[in-house]
Amino acid sequence: MRLLPALHDRYIARTVVATTLLVWAVLLGLDVSLNFVAELEDVGEGTYGPWDAVVYMALTVPRRAYQLFPTAGVIGALMALGQLAATSELTALRAVGLSRRRISIAVAGSLAVLTLLMVVNGETVGPWGQRRADALKASSKSKNMIVAQFSEGVWAREGDAILHARGGQERDNGTERWIELSEVQLFEFAEDGRLASLAKARTAEHRGDHWLLNDVTRMRFSERAVVRSNVKQERWASRLDATALSAGTDKPRYLAAGDLRGAIQYRQRNALEAEEFEEIYWGRWFYPLNALALVLAAVPFAFGTLRSGGMGKRLFVGIVFALGFWLLQTQAVELAKVYDLDFRIAYAVPTVVMVLVSYVLFRKRSG
Repeated sequence: MRLLPALHDRYIARTVVATTLLVWAVLLGLDVSLNFVAELEDVGEGTYGPWDAVVYMALTVPRRAYQLFPTAGVIGALMALGQLAATSELTALRAVGLSRRRISIAVAGSLAVLTLLMVVNGETVGPWGQRRADALKASSKSKNMIVAQFSEGVWAREGDAILHARGGQERDNGTERWIELSEVQLFEFAEDGRLASLAKARTAEHRGDHWLLNDVTRMRFSERAVVRSNVKQERWASRLDATALSAGTDKPRYLAAGDLRGAIQYRQRNALEAEEFEEIYWGRWFYPLNALALVLAAVPFAFGTLRSGGMGKRLFVGIVFALGFWLLQTQAVELAKVYDLDFRIAYAVPTVVMVLVSYVLFRKRSG
């Protein structure tokens, strides 16, 4: 079998990619349109206007494209191969010696390129766009113009200290970027659980491996007295960083894998629940495997019943496969939560099932 793509490989790949992109555009258009209608309900709150809603939806498009790609991939592959089968082009390709395995490799190879692009998108543009969209919406709806990413306040714990901030934003002076929190309260506890000190700061700036508290009023509590002090600036050595703060404000499914890993480590370090973040984190790792396994499991249908069926039949089979895979994966993940199993096992099970389905169907079509 030749390893380099031949003319027929490129033809199959071009057909599959073109059809997948068309299906993808339709699904994405429907998703954006339906959510835009819902987004219009928030227009009028604060300074949030129709144009803000348009920009908000535009910024979320990369994230939505990432989520819809597996479904678009399986439907697009089935519709493309079904069309080739209906016009007897697959029969002609088989007649010149092209095997089912070669056709499947051409299909998987073409979609693997799109899958790789989506993996990159899911780690870069997608989370960035969603954060920008949320920041735009929060700042427009809020009457407090200082509010940016942390629109509803944030609570965070680091060791024996608990931090609360009313708002915050990212600062940038051209050469350096940092997080600045406003109206900060810092509660520090002794080993016996007693409140040891309470500090109130106008702002807190994250600088490398520490925080700078500005305009600080601190009260230290002892058994018989309370000592109050005021300082212009105070350094707070803490491993609490932007990742940990974003984990308290952003939805886990909107975070990049690196941020998810940092959030998991932060929660484990402070004995906090990290299950939700672990679920999303391992889902990111299995995303490309699941997308390709789903397509490979559906490809054998192009060699059988789809040849005599119309577009509706191909669309139906694609939706059934995508929905069935989603249900199987959802149930596996939920069982992992209930029985405290490794999420890697939960995500691997649907992939293995789809690979076995593909193998059995190929054997059956070959028989």
